[in-house]
Amino acid sequence: MKKFLISVMTLLLSLGSFADEGMWLLPLLKELNLQEMQEKGLKLTPEQIYNVNGSSLKDAIVIFGGGCTGEIVSPNGLLFTNHHCGFGAIQALSSVEHDYLKNGFWAKSYAEELPAPGLAVTFIRGIEDVTETVLKGVDDDDEYEKRNARIESNIERLQKRLEKRNEGKIITIKSFFGGNQYFAFVQERYTDVRLVGTPPYAVGKFGGETDNWMWPRHTGDFSVFRVYAAPDGVTPADFSPKNVPYKSPTHLTISTQGYKEGDFAMIMGFPGTTTRYMTSYEIDKMLTVDNPNRIYIRGERQAILKARMASDDAIRIKYASKYASSSNYWKNSIGKSRGVEKLGVKGQKAQEEAAFMEWVNGDPERVKKYGQALPLIKKYVDEGTPIESDIQILSETIFRATEILNASTTFYNAYNRTYSLEKAMEAAVAFYKDYDEETDRQVCVRMFEVLREMMPEERRPESLKVIDTKYQGDVRAFVYDLFENSLFASEQKFLAAMAEGDMMRVENDPALVIMKDVSELYMNLREQLKPYRQCLETGHRTYIKGLMEMQPWRSFYPDANFTIRLTYGTILPYSPEDGVLYEYYTTIDGVVAKEDPTNPMDFTVDERLKKLYAEKNWGGYEDKDGTLHTCFLSTNDITGGNSGSPIMNGNGELIGLAFDGNWEAMSGDIAFEPNVQRTINVDVRYVLWCIDVLGGAGYLLDEMTIK
Repeated sequence: MKKFLISVMTLLLSLGSFADEGMWLLPLLKELNLQEMQEKGLKLTPEQIYNVNGSSLKDAIVIFGGGCTGEIVSPNGLLFTNHHCGFGAIQALSSVEHDYLKNGFWAKSYAEELPAPGLAVTFIRGIEDVTETVLKGVDDDDEYEKRNARIESNIERLQKRLEKRNEGKIITIKSFFGGNQYFAFVQERYTDVRLVGTPPYAVGKFGGETDNWMWPRHTGDFSVFRVYAAPDGVTPADFSPKNVPYKSPTHLTISTQGYKEGDFAMIMGFPGTTTRYMTSYEIDKMLTVDNPNRIYIRGERQAILKARMASDDAIRIKYASKYASSSNYWKNSIGKSRGVEKLGVKGQKAQEEAAFMEWVNGDPERVKKYGQALPLIKKYVDEGTPIESDIQILSETIFRATEILNASTTFYNAYNRTYSLEKAMEAAVAFYKDYDEETDRQVCVRMFEVLREMMPEERRPESLKVIDTKYQGDVRAFVYDLFENSLFASEQKFLAAMAEGDMMRVENDPALVIMKDVSELYMNLREQLKPYRQCLETGHRTYIKGLMEMQPWRSFYPDANFTIRLTYGTILPYSPEDGVLYEYYTTIDGVVAKEDPTNPMDFTVDERLKKLYAEKNWGGYEDKDGTLHTCFLSTNDITGGNSGSPIMNGNGELIGLAFDGNWEAMSGDIAFEPNVQRTINVDVRYVLWCIDVLGGAGYLLDEMTIK
């Protein structure tokens, strides 16, 4: 084990020629070869970026909600993140009367800032390598169950010690390199977060689904929140009128000095998931099963939601966040399949695997240690894929799509946990605020049809076989009866039953009966898949360890797992294909030029913006070239979860917010493509212009440090 740890450190020290690739762990910055970063333009010391004993840049970077990044930009807890990260909270606070999604919102004082229930931000207070403790007594030759039991026991004891040492903090222990290394993260969560401001939809969501993942981009993808604490300004506390803005020990300085081609740029944030060690077998599964399933099922649902949203403002507000969260990964899956195929990633992986097996077979000891790595992964793909496909179909058609079924278990479980009708009714009020019966009915019809198309009859949920026996295959008739007879089809029906305390009627509700049956099938399938998932986990852990031993000269970094990372690179254009060169920035000229009355959902230009554009009123936020820049490109290595991350110059000053990757490199979660892979960032000067000039909220800039 000690030999392996030394090997990992050696590999992390040797940054190769593709230095822009990599999502680096902060505690290892001192050990990294900083010469490359300094040559690119870094002016900071490692301690200024990460310092466990004092304040540093990492203290201004937070997990925003459950899947994004944010940054503190004032001593008073003011926070920037992406518009699409704040979208759910903005939607929840909106109504037809107060349509913050469409019109935007700016609080003029602390008193006007809007509490966002359920929203939290999380700070990282410390990071510790705990590999030796977690893997104590663990032998690589141990069978899967024994090995995992030992690791779980070690983690449980370690967790208790760390929680005792860090009272009031949250301890998260994460595995890296397929379970070959472990780090503990000390976190502090603040649950009183309030909306300070958001640009109108036509700015924050400009380009919509059409422009998603595309360059050139002209989206003002930002929103502004504030973190609140107890009256001492430091201690986390649930919402209270007595709470005060969080007194941040560190906040980012904002630079309005701009950037030029070749400038250094670094990003800190929480990348969600990458699979850079994915094998050719798994890529084949993704291309032929996983992505086609997701693209087809989500596409069918989204078509219904889009039509319903266009028909009524109230439905638009209710389903805006649901539609956005579904369509984002839907388009990502389309682009990922396209990129993997176009760039020949499967072939590259197959070559690497062939070289690996040649190396393994060259030594009997290596055969013993690593010979089963790839066969185990192949076994998972060959034998586990049909089971996993059924799991995915149930997940996409039922758990992610049919609201009436999900509502039944939500309320039933809420009651069973608390034995409180009041709690169940509170859950109902929150659910039905963003629910439309006719929309859900249409979605249910299509989702049950799709499930029947994709799952063989013998593998379908028993409760849905009645469609054939009683309804002669008429899905529409089945769904209409379901909605007619279920308490969960409307708020009025459900609340009336709750008021009577009729739990027997709830337990026998047809929606709940179906959902219990589907859930039982889902769990059975997961049990069937378990031995194949064990093959995958063991195979990956062994394969990664073998690759490291085979290639000691190569830079290895762990896959993203929603832990804080640093990535660095430069500001650069790129060429997506022969004869085409994309500039590295866009301007407000492109916003006005993209206006398209035939696509109002994506390309409506805000009327106030058009007026300011005609006046050339840039408010001092224009670039040296005299134009107002909107977005720019960098070579940083990011993925989902990095949304909202600060992109900083060599002095650690904020120059923009990362919000997307580019279409030509959608394979980037699997294989970094240095020639074409780019991060798309919104220019912080456009953010400030939208706040100050367009939004009339320039007073917010008074609490920021602007250079």
